[in-house]
Amino acid sequence: MPSDSFASWGVKPGTKNVHSLWIEIADGETSLADSTPPVRTLDVAVVRIIGQDGRILIESHQELSDGIVRNRCRPLSEKMMPGESVEDAVARAVREELGSIIGDSCDLRIVPNSYAKKVEERVSVSYPGLPACYALHSVDAWVGGLPDGEFCTEEGEEYENSEENKVADKAISCKKHYWKWVDSDSASF
Repeated sequence: MPSDSFASWGVKPGTKNVHSLWIEIADGETSLADSTPPVRTLDVAVVRIIGQDGRILIESHQELSDGIVRNRCRPLSEKMMPGESVEDAVARAVREELGSIIGDSCDLRIVPNSYAKKVEERVSVSYPGLPACYALHSVDAWVGGLPDGEFCTEEGEEYENSEENKVADKAISCKKHYWKWVDSDSASF
């Protein structure tokens, strides 16, 4: 890892700090391979939400707990928990990230035969300089009750159930998600 990479964590806009990484590891969302340099390994549920008109919902950007805005331009995604099925991760992702607008009665339907898995190896955006291996578990889905135009959702405390409360207070988390619908033919992820 380049020596100046670690110093940019949580300082460079849109990055997370070492406290955030510690909580991801402690909660089982992420593991670090015992290698030089270490490799951040995680499974991610990616949900391409399809609107009634065929458009795709993307997260345009996020507002982090430190006030920084991070551009996303990608479908809803969520780190999976150990042993969690794709279906359970998708349901949890929709509840956590869209729940403030659709409420508890979520009408979620995964499109049959839409599952695909892809592995990507690249440097982590959240932790610059840290190599990462992402197992992306993608599905298409329909979610009822979403607005037709652009909208914003708020996420509850990301680390509220963490046993590492002192660390969680210092971690950088997502507070708001900003969503918009795009034409399916212009969406490239």
